[in-house]
Amino acid sequence: MTVQTPEWVKDAVFYQIFPDRFARSAAVPKPGNLESWDSPPTVHGFKGGDLLGVMERLDYLEALGVTAIYFNPIFQSASNHRYHTHDYRHVDPLLGGDAAFRALLDAAHARGMRIVIDGVFNHASRGFFQFNMALECGEHSPYRDWFTFYDFPVKAYGVRKPNYAAWWDLPALPKFNTRTPAVREFIWGVAEHWIRFGADGWRLDVPEEIDDDEFWREFRRRVKAANPEAYIVGEIWFPAQRWLAGDQFDAVMNYLFTRPAIGYFGRRTLSGLHHGPYEIEPLDAGGFARKIEETISLYDWEIVQAQLNLLGSHDTPRFLTMVGEDASAFKLATLCQMTLPGAPCVYYGDELGLTGGYEPACRNTIPWDRLEALQGELWQVTRETIALRRAHSVLRRGTYTTVLAEGDRLAYRRDLGGDAALVIFNTGTAPAAFDLPFERAFTVAYGAPADVQATDGRLRLTLPARSGAVLLAEH
Repeated sequence: MTVQTPEWVKDAVFYQIFPDRFARSAAVPKPGNLESWDSPPTVHGFKGGDLLGVMERLDYLEALGVTAIYFNPIFQSASNHRYHTHDYRHVDPLLGGDAAFRALLDAAHARGMRIVIDGVFNHASRGFFQFNMALECGEHSPYRDWFTFYDFPVKAYGVRKPNYAAWWDLPALPKFNTRTPAVREFIWGVAEHWIRFGADGWRLDVPEEIDDDEFWREFRRRVKAANPEAYIVGEIWFPAQRWLAGDQFDAVMNYLFTRPAIGYFGRRTLSGLHHGPYEIEPLDAGGFARKIEETISLYDWEIVQAQLNLLGSHDTPRFLTMVGEDASAFKLATLCQMTLPGAPCVYYGDELGLTGGYEPACRNTIPWDRLEALQGELWQVTRETIALRRAHSVLRRGTYTTVLAEGDRLAYRRDLGGDAALVIFNTGTAPAAFDLPFERAFTVAYGAPADVQATDGRLRLTLPARSGAVLLAEH
């Protein structure tokens, strides 16, 4: 079959926002008992971030170069992360409700920004109406077959293991029985509703746990009928060929890039923290290049260009914390992220140097009162490399070829029509010499290589320690 992914994604730069922690607006009424914005995040506490707070910070995102936002869940929920959905048809009042989402969508779209929202369809919550009916009515609930109950009465509180199917046996997260036709229609209807409302796509939470290809094929048909350019990206932490054949998802969160990037750019300073369920393997340039080539080879080129390339997320320690707060590792990894095939995604606050270990520490707030002081070298590098990517289509859509991968030295090439770019890294602690094939005149678009010579189809230069460069072929 012909594989097709949304054209806009191939040129997009995403920014992931955890809604409770990004920004708070005075225009959204708040209840009492919110945590102080500047205090460390807790498992159950709310900070009061909202969608109008995001809307009021669109200037900041636009200045950074962001063209798309991926939101963690925004629907009504009794948890600060909102993966415990109560009502899939309404935005949480703490975030400003449906009206705030409407205003944000309109404001973002007016700037050419897209909005992708989080779909939590494997499980709901104890407060979800159809599940609550079973708590009240037991085996007589009209919605009994929406879930898998092992016996009655339902034991949803004060137990270690519930007597119904739940995600990781957590009583707060009853799993949908997606074999039930009414459940399937409900989820597909939710997916259609928010795309018609104006959302530009869905990020799917743990979609492999709905082990049903036809369910996801119909999900795609419904979403694409509502908007053929809607983006469908799944949270899959491992090779995902099953879902990326062109009939289910457009892409996945590309953790197959994330882990090697941490392991290569941060290999001398790794903190020893796990990345989700995975240990981070220190890599030299050869090991990193092999991982990238293997990942690219898994999928059709259309899919590769739509992959969501991230350095961190709400589910992992922040990148700086993973690499022992080595700022040079972040700068190098960001340059790589912005020059590889796929859509880069910045985890909110990483560009300002935020740190944090395992959740909830990685879900901290942005200290807006200290913004000017935080907009230092990491912010500048993020902004500059985003601008570089957006300025040159070869860095967004060009083919990928490894040119050199040896020790601390890495070089790869992107080609698109008559355009070519050479991206070079020295992750070592001393200057490194490069002798590379490059048959055309060039300009240095990023970085500060020294001793540059170009003769007889060879490019010879020296890169300072812990630095990178991008060279563009001249026409």
